[in-house]
Amino acid sequence: MKQPKAEIDKRYEDRHKEERKAAHAVWGTSMNREDFEELNKFLKANHIKKVQLIYAGWEALKEQYKKS
Repeated sequence: MKQPKAEIDKRYEDRHKEERKAAHAVWGTSMNREDFEELNKFLKANHIKKVQLIYAGWEALKEQYKKS
């Protein structure tokens, strides 16, 4: 009998949890709901991923602080 995809995915995630944690980080942060909604609309309208926003902001801040 074929196993449900959700069950297969869960087993895969459980097996690779430590590997994933070692390779990636997640920031648990919050922001004003209105700003969040506006930001999400902007990102979606411009086909920008959130990680692209983070890296672009990081690069901009590094440049800003280089000049200081």
